[in-house]
Amino acid sequence: MSSSEATVFVVDDELSVRQALARLLRAAGLNVATFDSAQAFLERFAPDAPGCLVLDLAMPDLNGLELQEALVARGSLLPIIFLTGQGDLSSGVKAMKHGAVDFLSKPVDADDLIQAVCAGIEKDRIALRLEAELTEIRERLAKLTPREYEVLCHVVSGKLNKQIAADLGTVEKTVKVHRARVMDKLQAPSLAELVRIAQRAGIQSL
Repeated sequence: MSSSEATVFVVDDELSVRQALARLLRAAGLNVATFDSAQAFLERFAPDAPGCLVLDLAMPDLNGLELQEALVARGSLLPIIFLTGQGDLSSGVKAMKHGAVDFLSKPVDADDLIQAVCAGIEKDRIALRLEAELTEIRERLAKLTPREYEVLCHVVSGKLNKQIAADLGTVEKTVKVHRARVMDKLQAPSLAELVRIAQRAGIQSL
C-alpha cells in the first residue's frame, strides 16, 4: 500500500510513548506527525489532511474521547485508533460508536498497531474519494435548471418520456431535450449512470 501522501498523527502526552510510536510507524514506511496534546493537534489539524490518528485516551485537559467528539463536530472523517493503559469497556464502546477504527491497550503490539493504522489509512482514502466524488456531483447538479431537475427526478423514478411529459404538462419532444441536457450536464453516458449519480446525491425517486 502506498502511504506517501498519508500521515499518521500521533497524539500522546508522554514523550517516550510518542517517540516509540513514531519510530515504529516510520520503520513501517509511514509518514508521522506527533503532538503532545489534543489542543496542539486541533490547532494544526487540516480537515482534509489524509491519514489517520493514533490517539491516547487519557490525557490532561482535553482527553482522547473529547478530541474525537471535537473532530466529529467539525465534520472530520479522519479515522482514529485509540491507545489506552487504563481504558474500560464503556470507553471502547463509546469510541467505536463514534467511528474509531480500533481500541488497543498499552503496551501496544507492533503488528496490531501497524495493521490498525493501515486499515485506518485505507478507510480514509476511500472516504476522501467518495467525498470528492459527492462534491463534484453536487457541482454538476447545481448547473441544472429547475425544470431539468424535475425531469431528472422523474427519469430516475423509471418513468418514460411520455409519462414525464404528461406529469409536467408539456410535450414528449421537450422532455427529450431536457433529458439530453441533464445527461450532458451530469456527465452521465447512460441511464444506469444517471441513476447512480442521483442515488449518490440522495435524490429520492418520485
